[in-house]
Amino acid sequence: MIDKYALSIQTIAKLFGLDGKRLEEHYVRHLSDFMTWQAREHASDWLLFPENIGPYLSIDETCLSQGELYTVVTNKQAKGRKGALVAIIKGVRSDQIIQVLKKIPRRKRYLVEEVTLDLAATMERIVTRSFPRAKLVSDRFHVQQLATDAVQQLRIEHRWQAIDQENLEIELAKELQKEYIPDLLENGDTRKQLLARSRYLLFKDETAWSPSQLQRAEILFKIYPDLEKAYRLSRKLSHIFSSTKEKELGYTRLAQWYDQVEKAGMKAFSSVRRTIQNHYITILNYFDNRSTNASAESFNAKIKALRGQFRGVRNIDFFMYRLMKIYA
Repeated sequence: MIDKYALSIQTIAKLFGLDGKRLEEHYVRHLSDFMTWQAREHASDWLLFPENIGPYLSIDETCLSQGELYTVVTNKQAKGRKGALVAIIKGVRSDQIIQVLKKIPRRKRYLVEEVTLDLAATMERIVTRSFPRAKLVSDRFHVQQLATDAVQQLRIEHRWQAIDQENLEIELAKELQKEYIPDLLENGDTRKQLLARSRYLLFKDETAWSPSQLQRAEILFKIYPDLEKAYRLSRKLSHIFSSTKEKELGYTRLAQWYDQVEKAGMKAFSSVRRTIQNHYITILNYFDNRSTNASAESFNAKIKALRGQFRGVRNIDFFMYRLMKIYA
């Protein structure tokens, strides 16, 4: 029972009027089996749990402390509970990660059928070398995020132009010794405010807009038609992933979307177009089982929450020990 409640040692100490730091130290050294844990000598560098391997895995990176990155492999079938953690390895360099993952018996690694991952080439290399029979699936949300980022980039460019224009008008008013009165749009926004306040509506589907957001969007797209074009392309990509059930149809729709982006000639979308071109096969693999990397993102959130309970990670070895106890 003590181990179960060790997640919130500081809270327990506060309730009973104890010294939290001393209680935590006592737990580490005496109440838990941390001091005799066989993996302790390499825990800060890597932990492996081959028994947790399943046919469907996720791989992602997470930050433990002070920007230190770790690569995390999880079993989707465990749904973020005990047995979810397959590996956690310090760093993101593919050669180092592959070297550690190959400590897992080959027979186990060959059982993996599918791995979801982000769009990083290093992650693809890790999966290809470590799990040779696995199908790679690029996370649809990372692809959609690129399109959303392109829309926001265009909005920010227009906002800087609006800020520069407003500054010029203010300076001119001062030279003419006149009071500066900004031009207000029909909803009461200036152009600078319109572009700043449109940030969140551009993340959402128009069916989810509030009445004020709908009005703001109508004004925004009237003044900046290129922003509407970018928004429509972004939402269309999202709809392809959410509404398409068959891989062949997904292939056709993505190809049509790709052509529309090319014809639009929008600089902001050039990186999105090239990324889809370079990851076409792994992106299309999404339509086989509609697999995403959401489980990896969820597991990262659990690590972040545990880190918060520890008020940061001062002792990485012990933090790894707690991860092992809870999720491995």
